[in-house]
Amino acid sequence: MENEIVTRLATLGHPQRLAIFRLLMRRHPNRVPAGEIGEALNLKPSTLSAYLSALMRAGLVTQDRQGTSLRYRPDMAAVGETLDYLLLDCCRGRAEVCAPFPLPSSSGSETMSDRKYNVLFICTGNSARSIFAESILRDWAGARFTAYSAGTKPYSELNPFAVQVLQDKGHDTAILRAKNVAEFQVPDAPVMDFVFTVCDQAANEECPPWPGQPISAHWGVPDPVKAEGSDAEKSLAFQHAYGALKNRIKAFAALPLDQLDRIALQKAVDDIAKDEAPA
Repeated sequence: MENEIVTRLATLGHPQRLAIFRLLMRRHPNRVPAGEIGEALNLKPSTLSAYLSALMRAGLVTQDRQGTSLRYRPDMAAVGETLDYLLLDCCRGRAEVCAPFPLPSSSGSETMSDRKYNVLFICTGNSARSIFAESILRDWAGARFTAYSAGTKPYSELNPFAVQVLQDKGHDTAILRAKNVAEFQVPDAPVMDFVFTVCDQAANEECPPWPGQPISAHWGVPDPVKAEGSDAEKSLAFQHAYGALKNRIKAFAALPLDQLDRIALQKAVDDIAKDEAPA
């Protein structure tokens, strides 16, 4: 076991291999095509192949083939095994030594309190998918959650097809505006309890750690803005995105948050999108 841990840590000691691993962790539970990883990190195919091979040899990443495409995702069992080994060996049962990283036995016994939670949905442009998610959660479970959304692009504006879908569904669009994620990273910004990425590109991007260590997950949905064809065909793509997010948010809002410890809650929010993740 110790030799395996040493190999994994040595593998992650290379900055670009670590960057690949972090991207895959942010995209979990999706399997990510090699080409998308290379594009996001600006890596040549030969270089990327060598780094992925090293991560697989260390047992940190698994590979699947879909048609002619190779897809990758982290081996979560190996990741958990590595973290458990480090924390248990380092802390020796004394959680205070490793603060702010509590031992699994400590964090597993703590549930979230029964209160109103702040939830942030992130996309690239904050023009459609994240706006959908914000509106759905606000109207579906506004008594339990304060919903926010933001984009990673410096500037954006609401997509007219998205606005029309929301109006047709009875949502108040007058209160909506496109926002940049920087608004939520200033000292006086609301502290988030949950942060969800709803597009792959936003999940691929490096973001600073969020204060308070919120529960996070990737709920990627195909971008309706990229739909081509007639206005009716484009509108249908926005309807599909809205429906996918509504199903996930309904499942999220139904979770008994005050009864789940952090580990169980993280698994629950990951599982909400897992069944729909690309194979």
